Amino acid sequence: MPTKKNTPDLVQGRARRALQVGSLTTSVGSGYLWHALKRPFQSATKREQELLDLHLRSALRIVERSRELRGAFMKLVQMLSMRGDLFPPEVLNILSVVQSSVPPMDYELIRTQVKKELGKYPEQLFKVFVPQAFAAASLGQVHRAVLRSGEEVVVKVQYPGVDQTVEQDLKNLQALLHVFTLIARDVLRQKFDASEIYQEMEERLKEELDYIHEANNIALFQRLFADDAEVIIPRVYPDFSSRRVLTMEYIDGYKFQEVLAPGVEQSLKDWIAIKYFTITWRQIFEFGVLHTDPHPGNYLVTYHPKLAMLDFGSVRIFPEEIRRSYHLLAKAILERDEETMARCFVLLGYLDPGDDPAPLVRVMYILFEPVLEDRLYDPRDFDSVSKTVEVAAIGLENRIFNAPGHRLFLVRALLGLDSYVHQFGTVTNWHRLFRECVERVQEARPARSVSKPVRR
Repeated sequence: MPTKKNTPDLVQGRARRALQVGSLTTSVGSGYLWHALKRPFQSATKREQELLDLHLRSALRIVERSRELRGAFMKLVQMLSMRGDLFPPEVLNILSVVQSSVPPMDYELIRTQVKKELGKYPEQLFKVFVPQAFAAASLGQVHRAVLRSGEEVVVKVQYPGVDQTVEQDLKNLQALLHVFTLIARDVLRQKFDASEIYQEMEERLKEELDYIHEANNIALFQRLFADDAEVIIPRVYPDFSSRRVLTMEYIDGYKFQEVLAPGVEQSLKDWIAIKYFTITWRQIFEFGVLHTDPHPGNYLVTYHPKLAMLDFGSVRIFPEEIRRSYHLLAKAILERDEETMARCFVLLGYLDPGDDPAPLVRVMYILFEPVLEDRLYDPRDFDSVSKTVEVAAIGLENRIFNAPGHRLFLVRALLGLDSYVHQFGTVTNWHRLFRECVERVQEARPARSVSKPVRR
């Protein structure tokens, strides 16, 4: 059994974590302040190169500190890795490393946590409990096990003390978000509302810490996809679950990375790409309930084939007016109805009343290029990097776009969709598939179970 000293632990203690975050905030902030002071005395080329270098150095500092602190801070970094409007692609690539580089915790800590939550140690509860974690993330890790009745399961265990670090980090990180607000305003000349990002992060983090809430999310998705035999949602074992331990059935299948390997038939890749595309838009348009963590480890392809969805800690339930507005916006994009698009921009909070909608209309046509024309389309013809640069240029030129809270995790899910479709290389008529997703939505939709009111 490994010893504690050889295994990463959470940095705890409010003062200690505040000092860690405070030193990072000072380091990052002073770097951008010095850059802003030098701007008037540099050529445009020199300014751009130094800004990129500064972004890269800051990203490396943030990644290094997130590995030490884990918990809420690591979650923040994962969210920052989606901010294409704040950082260039080179920086986002560095920040995204955090999502796949989390070492597991010492097993004795996990064993003690299970005892605290379920009343017995793992070896007393399970016929088999594998000490080595086969998946680790910012808030917890997952172990394989076998129930005494013979069922193979996975046990998700929250790191001891991580809920206390979240409360601390939510307070400490406001300072860091303030730095990024100043960077966006004074250095990048962009609008950046940290308050909505902070509130969205706070709500999602508190939900992810509550495994009972995640179990309820699983039950909700089981109801929503009950009519789709090609989607698998894992069963939960309540007798072996609590607020900080979640036991679910083990599902055997291939991860997306394995399907993308050379030699796998293109027909299987096409099936996955189309299925993933369809269920993502169905969640947005029909359910208003979105699985927002597109990490490749959260999806499996079974041998049937069927698509299994895993890890329901990050689920966004949209208010009905938001779901309806996104559905209306999609119809307007397909019909090139720019008047309705403009109305939706205001309803969704992307524009204020009276703002010129023309720049955002241009952005929609750029982003939805693969589904605009009724023809076969190769997603590899859509250069996401150049499109992102083009959209960012429009944003810099006009400086009118708002970033409502509901946008954060929606963008996260759609970036994942774009990445997978691009990697699978499925050539099909994406326009017709998208139109089918839009047109299938009926007013009599499945009932959603919402535990509390959800902010726009």
